[in-house]
Amino acid sequence: MEPLGEGDPRWVGGYRLLGGLGAGGMGRVYLARSERGRTVAVKVVRAELARERSFRERFAKEVTAARRVGGQWTAPVLDADTEADTPWVATGYIAGPSLQSVVEEDHGPLPEHSVYALAAGLVGALRAIHGAGLVHRDLKPSNVLVTIDGPKVIDFGIARALDSVTESGLTQTGAVIGSPGFMSPEQVRGERVTPASDIFCLGSVLAFAATGRMPFGGDDSGLHALLFRIASEPPDLTGLSGSLRELVAACLAKEPADRPSLDDLAARVGPHAPAGGTWLPGEVLAQLGRHAVRLLDSEDPDAAAGAPFAGTAGAAVPPRPGTPPPPVSPVAVAPGFPAPGAVTAVPGPSPYPPAPPPTGPIGPYVPQQPWHSTPPQGAGPYPGPPGVLQPLRGLSLALCATLSAVLLYTLVEFVLNIRLYNALDAPEETPLGDLRIDQESLRTTTDAMAGLGLLFGLPVVVLWVLWFWRARANAEVFAPGRIRHSQGWAIGSWFTPAICLFMPKQIVNDVWDHSDPAADRGNWYGPRRRGTRGLLNSWWTLWLCMLLGGILEWESWYESGTVGDAQGAAAYSIVLDLVELPATLLAILVVLRLTGMQESRGIGRR
Repeated sequence: MEPLGEGDPRWVGGYRLLGGLGAGGMGRVYLARSERGRTVAVKVVRAELARERSFRERFAKEVTAARRVGGQWTAPVLDADTEADTPWVATGYIAGPSLQSVVEEDHGPLPEHSVYALAAGLVGALRAIHGAGLVHRDLKPSNVLVTIDGPKVIDFGIARALDSVTESGLTQTGAVIGSPGFMSPEQVRGERVTPASDIFCLGSVLAFAATGRMPFGGDDSGLHALLFRIASEPPDLTGLSGSLRELVAACLAKEPADRPSLDDLAARVGPHAPAGGTWLPGEVLAQLGRHAVRLLDSEDPDAAAGAPFAGTAGAAVPPRPGTPPPPVSPVAVAPGFPAPGAVTAVPGPSPYPPAPPPTGPIGPYVPQQPWHSTPPQGAGPYPGPPGVLQPLRGLSLALCATLSAVLLYTLVEFVLNIRLYNALDAPEETPLGDLRIDQESLRTTTDAMAGLGLLFGLPVVVLWVLWFWRARANAEVFAPGRIRHSQGWAIGSWFTPAICLFMPKQIVNDVWDHSDPAADRGNWYGPRRRGTRGLLNSWWTLWLCMLLGGILEWESWYESGTVGDAQGAAAYSIVLDLVELPATLLAILVVLRLTGMQESRGIGRR
């Protein structure tokens, strides 16, 4: 890890940068920690690329697609802001060295059983990547991180966004997206790139892991000669033998159709991969231990200056008295990967059709776990399983339809209660039974309206809790660990006496704030966030008045002894109707507004 320079930012989004991990064709990668303490890798896009609209659009789509990849063999995408002045993406940080450094610097070629275990892990990673509609296109040893639990693949799919800017002069003429020595023939020739391209790259990575050499040699004799060997000459598999040699040779077939599928590879690798226990040599395990210690020793570079660990994208970080705030300056990075001779060029279009326009905020995310969860061992604070945004549009429309029915019912009830009040025209002390009106008809109408109210109210209750459950789950995906109370309280808090007077509002405040599309770029806990709650606060005030009024409601008018008491009951019902009418209308607006915000924030990251 390199120390931060003067031109490096100190904060990206809600992540405090600790140091630099490297630079690439797209931008610079930093080691960072979230506000909750999770260690992440943050990739910040080059400033010149950020000015290209075509790049931004492609980058946003790639980040959304990459969120669908996350599991045992890949580094999950945790967060991103594709609309920031300088777009960025944060992924889970893998506490392990790259396969390249293990082979070239720490250990040398891996034993055969380790190569088979590596192959099994990479096949699993490619299954997840291809299953999400992505082609990695740059599978190489430096993008494979070695951990005790197996290999982890990083940087999947993101590099494709560079395709959209090659014609604008920001990349070298005739360059290819990929790394020399670990590219497929179709990438070299600029042909259409399919998942079979990753199979070829997998063969090159396995050959490198087993022999310490690239199967087509380095670029010492020139880049063009290296690319020619990849496209036209057989690989050098000296040092490989038996089934492992056959496996690698099959992956390195020149024609994509001649390469094995992932299922075929899994069948070949399975009998040879270690069944359990340690898959790495002892020296590499020791190196992993040293790497973990260095990670724990990584400190906030501005901690000595007293900079507090708080803040979000675009927000100033308030320093302690007497200390200057950490500088926030534009990212200045040099183009090109740090690996010698790395170049970029345009492969063909993706073999996958574009995703259809979503009907709701459908876009998988990989959140951290909430405050009340216990993180898995070895995964760092607050990691979690892949989180998928739940579609709200259909449920919110059904809820709004039932609320509209309640609104119409309340309006009719309001008119009937006014007529009832006018019908009770007699001195207040007059016994109700002496009043000369058709009390039986009025009583039947009152009871019928009460039944209709129950008929309309039950679907609203069911749809409301289902809608709110999904909205709360989506907010947890947007802001892992920042939503108060557990997911179960998204329903339970509405039905628990006394608790229902305050806890649902705490939850809905967090859901509202973190569903705002501007939450990525603002101070999530500052006045600006609370300033957007006008509609929400107005609805909650009226709803709370309606709830308390319903609890304290007088007896029905026909149970009264005198006309005065009956008039009071009718007047009280009129007041409740006057509260319920705007409360229901505001509830409809809240549902539509919150659903729209979650859709905008989810789709905006596509």
